[in-house]
Amino acid sequence: MLTAEQNRLLTQVGPGTPMGGLLRRYWMPVAGVSEFETISIKPLRLFGEDLVLYKDMSGTFGLVDRHCPHRRADLSYGFVEDCGIRCNYHGWRFDETGRCREQPFEDVANPEAHFRDKVRITSYPIEAKGGLLWAYMGPQPAPLLPDWEPFSWPNGFVQISTSVIPCNWLQCQENAIDPVHFEWMHRNWTVRLNGRPGPYGKKHVRIDFKEFEYGFTYHRLVEDMPEDHERWTVGRIALWPNCLGPNQHFEWRVPIDDENTLFVMWHFTRVPREREPYVQGSIPSWEGPVTDPRTGRFITSHIANQDFVAWAGQGRTTDRTKEHLGISDRGIIMMRKQYLDDLARIERGEDPKGLVRDPARNVRIELPIVSRAMLLDGLTLGEMLEDPSLDPRNGYMNQAGQPEAVRLAFLDAMGLDPSGNVIVERGVDSLVAASGTGSRMIWS
Repeated sequence: MLTAEQNRLLTQVGPGTPMGGLLRRYWMPVAGVSEFETISIKPLRLFGEDLVLYKDMSGTFGLVDRHCPHRRADLSYGFVEDCGIRCNYHGWRFDETGRCREQPFEDVANPEAHFRDKVRITSYPIEAKGGLLWAYMGPQPAPLLPDWEPFSWPNGFVQISTSVIPCNWLQCQENAIDPVHFEWMHRNWTVRLNGRPGPYGKKHVRIDFKEFEYGFTYHRLVEDMPEDHERWTVGRIALWPNCLGPNQHFEWRVPIDDENTLFVMWHFTRVPREREPYVQGSIPSWEGPVTDPRTGRFITSHIANQDFVAWAGQGRTTDRTKEHLGISDRGIIMMRKQYLDDLARIERGEDPKGLVRDPARNVRIELPIVSRAMLLDGLTLGEMLEDPSLDPRNGYMNQAGQPEAVRLAFLDAMGLDPSGNVIVERGVDSLVAASGTGSRMIWS
């Protein structure tokens, strides 16, 4: 367990706090690029700061204080121009660096004073990668935005989903190094949620945890699983400092404030070989619900939503002085120790774990990834349809709330019509070979 002081140290993330200062030294995903195909300004709260993210008419993104420094008007109701965002109250305009570019009345009434040059607004740099918009809110010089290998995988359908989770970021991230919860939260609980008393899934028999440059890996064996299985030999990543790393997806847990977390999922689905080459024009981004509006209870039907129940069920900020950690929690203990070590590194003027500063290394950075060969080489549609875990007709089970337009775009990318029937557009021979039927196949 942690002491009350250590718990506060690791969970408080507002301006001026040690943990907030640590996490701000990493690039954080804060929105999807495609969101700004229909909007130009989005209010955000990050690390206890109220901000606005905008895209001006020249295509430049900015992240600035939500309140105009003139009379504190709300810039989320402002409007963008060719350069920057303009306050709708008195017309002051700011660019993405925080510089005040225009003060309409002051510029006319007293141009010699150059008053606008004396006013700046808090601003943070924004970069785009993988269909996400990333913010850096820490000290300069900023590290490089990591170019994780999956961001450039070809022939995949990518979607981004977000949710606001009503609890502290750390209890979300500690789930990223908790292998045994798969057995109970996602397998056995799903059995009971579906109204069945059993049978339960296979039990975990061995787990292990290892450190690597960009975080930690956890490894698990369940009953009847061979020791050369990738879940044991490769493992799964707790990507530093606040992410569950890929098999097919990343999950970031970005602090909104001490009691709320922005959950960001980036999910890649390899299209069938028959659909190659596939180039996605725009990566859809959507917000998923956390609770059922009819009951007010947490949604439990999807994998991430089941995790949300566990995270938020601990309270807004869990009291870790009351914990009773077991053998399966060794990874969590390792993670907490690393955060404390990183805080000490910063005190010494050193970089914390996992920052990327060398441009030569920041090219398709490889991570330990289970099923890498399948994700890169793909399968035929016939092979996918034979595996319930890969069958695209089974719907998106990672998070509730996928919009219908995204579902239809996904099915089309997979070579299926809205009803799940196979569309034979290209690669007909391989489809026929996979099914052993004629040139028009219907799976229902």
